[in-house]
Amino acid sequence: ALLTTTLPAMEDVIKALVNFGLRGRVKVLIGGTNVTGEFSKQIGADAYANDAITGVRLAKQLVTSR
Repeated sequence: ALLTTTLPAMEDVIKALVNFGLRGRVKVLIGGTNVTGEFSKQIGADAYANDAITGVRLAKQLVTSR
């Protein structure tokens, strides 16, 4: 997320995944300038990365831990 106004949409996506019964099948990794680890936990994301390199590393871990 580059804009604070996009943060609520992240939570909306997670809620939609739950409503459609997909949350258990989809991993959610968030990050960006205005995102924090605390926000990630608050909305129920699986992981948070503060930079692209960490994001790639976490995405690989999430995919292989299925």
